[in-house]
Amino acid sequence: MKTFMDNNFLLQTETAETLYHEHAAKMPIFDYHCHLSPQQIADDIRFENITQAWLYGDHYKWRAMRTNGIDEKYITGTANDREKFEKWAQTVPYTLRNPLYHWTHLELRRYFGIEKLLNEKSAETIYEKTQDMISRPEFSTRKIMRKMNVKAVCTTDDPLDSLEHHKKIKNEGFEIKVLPAWRPDKAMAAENVKALNAYINKLAQITDIDISTIGDYDNALRKRHDYFHENGCRLSDHGLAAMAMDYSASKKDLDAIFSKIRKEQELTTKEIIQFKSMMMLGFALMDWQKGWVQQLHLGAMRNNNSRMFHTLGPDTGFDSVGDYMIAEPLARFLDACDRTNRLPKTIIYNLNPRDNEVLATMIGNFQDGNTPGKIQFGSGWWFLDQKNGMEKQIEALSNMGLLSRFVGMLTDSRSFLSYPRHEYFRRILCNILGNDVENGLLPHDMSLLGQMVEDICFNNAKNYFAIEL
Repeated sequence: MKTFMDNNFLLQTETAETLYHEHAAKMPIFDYHCHLSPQQIADDIRFENITQAWLYGDHYKWRAMRTNGIDEKYITGTANDREKFEKWAQTVPYTLRNPLYHWTHLELRRYFGIEKLLNEKSAETIYEKTQDMISRPEFSTRKIMRKMNVKAVCTTDDPLDSLEHHKKIKNEGFEIKVLPAWRPDKAMAAENVKALNAYINKLAQITDIDISTIGDYDNALRKRHDYFHENGCRLSDHGLAAMAMDYSASKKDLDAIFSKIRKEQELTTKEIIQFKSMMMLGFALMDWQKGWVQQLHLGAMRNNNSRMFHTLGPDTGFDSVGDYMIAEPLARFLDACDRTNRLPKTIIYNLNPRDNEVLATMIGNFQDGNTPGKIQFGSGWWFLDQKNGMEKQIEALSNMGLLSRFVGMLTDSRSFLSYPRHEYFRRILCNILGNDVENGLLPHDMSLLGQMVEDICFNNAKNYFAIEL
């Protein structure tokens, strides 16, 4: 019987152990999609306690606590930080076989050297030990990133963002790249014309452009896109339930739709889809012109609990996997970009596991024979960000694409303590390859396999995003 979370955690063969310890473990981290706060990095803050570093904003943990019968007071409510930590500690034993159990104990070990299991009995001791450590200078946000061998992170930023914190980080000479990523979801959210119109007004003010036509809107967004590029941005990111797919609107139609938006007149379903379709093509063109990578996150069904949405707002743990059909609309979007040979490098993530093979085959339709792995099947994301989800994504990509060209893992996290998710992924990757070697499915060529592992862990991302580190 193996010991829980020993040095060879998740590694079932000697080959896997060699691949991980001699190749994967030494590679730096390129966290190309996360939700870290640029301000917290710019100010190099130190958290007051582990609750602030661990539980604030973590809707994964919040969902588990609610499921365990913990009152909202101890999750997002008025309870103090120690009380919230104690309630999380009470919940942890009930997360067995949920990735939270692994992540929790990996993070306690890698950051604090704590091998004790977290539960109601150990909560006070662990809280006190982490309290003593987290107050030290070596637990500032920047030093945490250094400790975890991070070389670059890409945050998630609205086109209206000033990027002042990114500028400060760069001007102060912080050696780890902290770059913005363009997330224009609000700029195309035509379901709520009042909110969209308010957004357009802010954009007009920031860009000093009078936005009365769709052409004005495009010019203003391009101005912000240029501004992001000047400040190091090389990636866009789009959170989409499913791809819009109606490209039949004429310029006259689009002008009329935009006029209705500016007058705060409700759009028809067809008009919303046409507007979103046009916007996505416009964003893709901007990315292609600058050599950016576009990321498409598909399939989340958001804000399902209307009562809690009105109480707490978005991103608080009330989203789930959607069952949207993605194959045809995604193919139409990629083809619409590729028809004029202006399809940017693209990473596509699914949230419904049934779509693994859809994406694994879809990316092969639009490779250009010039850029290795130009169209990527993204790593297991959100609800698929766990052992089973990662294994299935790797298997689908291996069977129908080139795993060797994969750009690897990301945290998608708001927490500076989430970097062991890269370790988790790397161990899973090495275990899959190790099992194949032991079963005679791959050659026992450690030079070949070791290079493959190092590339997937870091080198492929570094080359793909073309960001100087």
